[in-house]
Amino acid sequence: MLLYLFLAVYFFILITVFMYASHRYYIVYLYYRSQKNKPVLKNKLDKLPRVTIQLPIYNEIYVARRLITASCSIDYPGELLDIQVLDDSTDETADLARSCVNEFKEKGFDINHIHRTNRDGFKGGALSNGLKTAKGEFIAVFDADFVPQSDIIQKTVHYFSDKSVGMVQTRWSYLNRKYSFLTKIQAIMLDGHFVIEHTARNWSGRFFNFNGTAGIWRKEAIETADGWQNDTLTEDLDLSYRAQLKGWKFIFLKDELSPSEIPVEINGFKSQQHRWAKGSIQTAKKLLPQILKSDLPLKVKVEAFFHLTNNMSYLLMLILSVLIYPSMIARINIGWFHMILTDVPFLLIATIGISFFYACSQKEAYKDWKSRLVYLPMLMSLGIGLSVNNSRAVLEAVFNKQTEFKRTPKYMIEEKKDRWADKKYKGRIDLLVIIELLLGIYFTFNIYFAFVNKIYVSIPFLMIFQVGYFYVAFLSIFQVVLGAIASNRIIRHFISKRNTEDVIAT
Repeated sequence: MLLYLFLAVYFFILITVFMYASHRYYIVYLYYRSQKNKPVLKNKLDKLPRVTIQLPIYNEIYVARRLITASCSIDYPGELLDIQVLDDSTDETADLARSCVNEFKEKGFDINHIHRTNRDGFKGGALSNGLKTAKGEFIAVFDADFVPQSDIIQKTVHYFSDKSVGMVQTRWSYLNRKYSFLTKIQAIMLDGHFVIEHTARNWSGRFFNFNGTAGIWRKEAIETADGWQNDTLTEDLDLSYRAQLKGWKFIFLKDELSPSEIPVEINGFKSQQHRWAKGSIQTAKKLLPQILKSDLPLKVKVEAFFHLTNNMSYLLMLILSVLIYPSMIARINIGWFHMILTDVPFLLIATIGISFFYACSQKEAYKDWKSRLVYLPMLMSLGIGLSVNNSRAVLEAVFNKQTEFKRTPKYMIEEKKDRWADKKYKGRIDLLVIIELLLGIYFTFNIYFAFVNKIYVSIPFLMIFQVGYFYVAFLSIFQVVLGAIASNRIIRHFISKRNTEDVIAT
């Protein structure tokens, strides 16, 4: 009886994971079915409106000047543009940003450095504080890791000729996509979100979200949706759903690109993923009841559910990982034929579904898409490897554990020759890496067990788990050690230089 109860739990989790993975097929279907609904600019504004550009930064010494310079290079009438550098920095970034702002102010730009001495509300709090003095009818937001293109406002603002449009989002591109194996995989993951998911949701009439940057808001839409709030770590997702619940229309411009820098260091990447995963579940808890009780079409409600709760799949995947070995033992007693009829189809369809989803994103975005498919197996492994990190995020959201908004380190990495290890802001390692290592060892044992028992059909799936956990764990440790070595080298060089100067002075 206990054996069958265990298998019932195992298959319930397996089927739930399968449902989330299979939802990718539906998103791809929506993407291709909705191509006829691509946003078309029918009318231009008779008169260009005033626009405020908000640049939220926090300890961004390496990229602050790049961001401010690019923002001041935007092609838009100067008398209709004001720029706010919303600076919560606690290090030398504040002085650097202030100096840079003063340089452009002397050149005639309407730009202001707004420095808060606290981080109340984190990024959302900074944006909300900036709104108090924003002069624009429209608000463009660019994070520190972005380099806004000069024509970004001209290409987006005219979509607001439709008075019901509250926000226009552009697609991210990546300055450092080719920097490393990790950045190449991240870029594909983000392409799946932007190229396929955003397009499918928006163009099919479902809700989608502002991504916190590279978009422009109608100020009225922010205000009527009760503004930026800080009770979730994804203030952008939260505001997006509240604004759409108020009836505002959003537009996604798949073909308008905004260059960005993606994390090159895995511990910083894990911190980013933790914030996104936790924030989405917080938003689900906050808004899903209201969405489900609303008069919205069923298709909107269903997609909102999958969208906001998708990160639950990480927790389910982690539980499934732990249950793999006992499930194999249980099925030895029942017979492997049952597994071939149950587990394998679920795992195969889910795996193919995820691969298909990301393959479509590459095909739709790049001419050389076939050369990128070689990264898909590792992409799936990385997703599984992140399950420990993101499961903690989900549990923190479920049990209302409050944590601060941890920024993603940026190092101004654009080319392969650029280096990050000797710079500040490096991500930190924690005890979760031990769990990741143990899970890698656990799946090594499972592979051996499957081989000894001639269950060869399971080995490819088990290897995806094994590689994922080992990759995340070892890279987390390696990059922390690399950063420490680089930092010590700089310190030794500095001390040696000071000693030499002292000897010369003497």
